[in-house]
Amino acid sequence: MKSRSTGGLVYSTELGRTCPTCRQAIAQCACRSAGTVPATDGIVRVSRETKGRNGKGVTVVKGLGLEPAALAQLGKQLKAACGSGGTTKDGVIEVQGDHCERVIEWLQARGHTVKRAGG
Repeated sequence: MKSRSTGGLVYSTELGRTCPTCRQAIAQCACRSAGTVPATDGIVRVSRETKGRNGKGVTVVKGLGLEPAALAQLGKQLKAACGSGGTTKDGVIEVQGDHCERVIEWLQARGHTVKRAGG
């Protein structure tokens, strides 16, 4: 029989949903707030998406593999370079408008390996 090393309490009537690793409430979870860096293959992918945005296009940058604070700072610099708004969430930078070529050139100038994704 397999042992469950990741098993544990998932819900508590006192705390609500709890983290199975540190057994704290999700809001006070110590292990997730540490800022884990997502795994990446070293290639940054830039694409244009309109899905779920009422036809408005955004340039999406994925695969940077940076900590959340560093990703937010890079997103701010990238939005300023494009002269556009946007957001940084869930390890992805979104820049309003179709700026794929400008984003690719900007990232390559800073030493990233970049690919155009999605056509």
